[in-house]
Amino acid sequence: MAQQFVDSHIAPDKVVVFGKNSCPFCKSALDLLKQINIKPGHLEYIDLARQKNMDAIQDYLMQLTGARTVPRIFIGETCIGGFTDLEALNNSGELSVMLKKIGAL
Repeated sequence: MAQQFVDSHIAPDKVVVFGKNSCPFCKSALDLLKQINIKPGHLEYIDLARQKNMDAIQDYLMQLTGARTVPRIFIGETCIGGFTDLEALNNSGELSVMLKKIGAL
């Protein structure tokens, strides 16, 4: 069930952030992504705290990405990590390249 939930949200042309509204790093990641002006429909934020099977989802994210922490950020079908990783990609200019590659810019 958790695997199906996560896999159904990850898509080749989307940026997906699995996070929790109470997490400041999740908010920072979402704020940074919103500033970039990603095309409508290409950015999705999923608040894990609202999911009944939150622990199972985080366990599956651990299997998939090597980390259980939030945010877990996917650009296309690639997990880029968390907020620090997102910020580093943005600062290096690589984030824009990745977003263009999946058609999100």
